[in-house]
Amino acid sequence: MKHRSKKIKNFIDKPLKTIYNILIFNHKVSNKGEEMATANYTTEQTTAMVSKYQANPTRETVEAIAHELGKNTRSVIAKLSREGVYKAQPRVTKRGEPVVLKMELVAQIQEHFGEEFPSLVKASKADLQKLVDIIS
Repeated sequence: MKHRSKKIKNFIDKPLKTIYNILIFNHKVSNKGEEMATANYTTEQTTAMVSKYQANPTRETVEAIAHELGKNTRSVIAKLSREGVYKAQPRVTKRGEPVVLKMELVAQIQEHFGEEFPSLVKASKADLQKLVDIIS
């Protein structure tokens, strides 16, 4: 008995889901080319945002744009990225120095001596940095 009621439920649900999907698809197609009411940015906002950022591509500019538009900075960064203009800021340490990977330090040491040192990667980053400073 349960098996039969399950078949009837599936028979009823499938056409409803199909009709729903057709309606949603038609709604998307009819709105294509138009700016949707739920869009985050208008074309004017996007154009202004891109021009301001290209004039001064810094994090402060992104924050100013976000404050001006009432958006958060991540949203502005995402939009600028989709527009193909956002340049990620270089990563820095707590002291403001650029981040250097251990592999880069090892590569510099190996290049200086012209030899490969496979176990050098196991040394601490501080020791590798000291060694690079000495040979430079």
